[in-house]
Amino acid sequence: MDNRNQPSHEEAPARSFLLRAFGLFSGDMRMCGEWVKRQPFAIQLLDSVFRGVAQVMFVNNPLSGLLITTSVFLQNPWWALNGLLGTLVSTVSAIILGQNREAVSAGLYGYNGTLVGILMAVFSAKESWYWWLLLPNVFMSMVCPVVTKALSTVASKWDLPVFTLPFNILVCLHMAATGANHPYFPEVDIKPNNHLHAHNDSIESLKITQLLLSVPVGVSQVYGCNSPWKGGLILLALLLSSPTICFHAMLGSAAGMLSGVFYVLTWQTHLLALMCALFCAYMTSAISKLMSVFALPACTWPFCLSTLIFLLISSEIPAICRLPLSVVSYPEENRHYQRQLKTSEKAQHSQQSGGQEEAPLKENGGKKGLCALCRDCLLCSAFKNSGNKSRDGKGGCNIRVIIRGAPMSFRRAD
Repeated sequence: MDNRNQPSHEEAPARSFLLRAFGLFSGDMRMCGEWVKRQPFAIQLLDSVFRGVAQVMFVNNPLSGLLITTSVFLQNPWWALNGLLGTLVSTVSAIILGQNREAVSAGLYGYNGTLVGILMAVFSAKESWYWWLLLPNVFMSMVCPVVTKALSTVASKWDLPVFTLPFNILVCLHMAATGANHPYFPEVDIKPNNHLHAHNDSIESLKITQLLLSVPVGVSQVYGCNSPWKGGLILLALLLSSPTICFHAMLGSAAGMLSGVFYVLTWQTHLLALMCALFCAYMTSAISKLMSVFALPACTWPFCLSTLIFLLISSEIPAICRLPLSVVSYPEENRHYQRQLKTSEKAQHSQQSGGQEEAPLKENGGKKGLCALCRDCLLCSAFKNSGNKSRDGKGGCNIRVIIRGAPMSFRRAD
């Protein structure tokens, strides 16, 4: 009997080692991030650049960013060079302007520069390796952190992200200023389009293979590519960081990732994400026709507008819980965060059922138990003020700290 059990004991350490090794490269690679902080500035900058490339798809993983860069390089090396240059310039510009270093390290000030660099090369009427194009690329990428911070100041009032709005504004600004007849920076001539599909398209002519290949192609078009193989490599990069993000990207490309990233993943939020993806398809058709009148591309305007609309909704259903931006992470981490929150609520409820809820609360702390009203107010306040600064200028208390049991003063309701 002992001999039969012996192999299982030997396999357990090996299995545990594999899980730990996979954990080093999955998720947001937090241990790698801590290691990078102790390295020279060049290593930190390289890590931020690749995280910025991946942040286009809501992924905070440098290895995923490397795989995505490889995918764009296989599509067109000139596009990849412009994308990396835009990410680098945008990140360095944010550091010079004194933006939040944690946000810069996570690539949140680089992903708009990635799209600006790639799409300026995509829409350029000049052939590849037209070096003069690097001048407007560098300038627009330098402005990215300025536009990002300005939009964040406004969007923070509703606790909303800016997504790729800076990229949309800057690329459309550049194309409107240059046009198709510019002597140095001519753009692709986009003509008004009254129909987006060929007249002979029908359900009968649609092949299953075309339908299946459209999934990775739709993902790859986020980076300006149009190949299913490049899209498959991008999906692999998403799978490495978060299987949930990869699954929702296949369902609805970018808009489908609404569920699990900004909402805790439930069947209700999953349905909400599918509705958002369908709404985004209608929005894409409408905006493409409208923008073509002005000889401009739709860029990611449909995604930004659709997702912002769905993030602004409010619901009385507890399962539809939008997370504060200060605690948003990849979906698996968001689920772990929700479980921590529920565990904290159950622990306080058990203290309440022990008879402490009837004890009078003193203004200077009283007893350890909290009544239901004070508990709910405390959690609600933590959600709303998570990550915000207090009046004295010090950093706000994160909700995760409260969940772990750190002391926090409260005021009894009158």
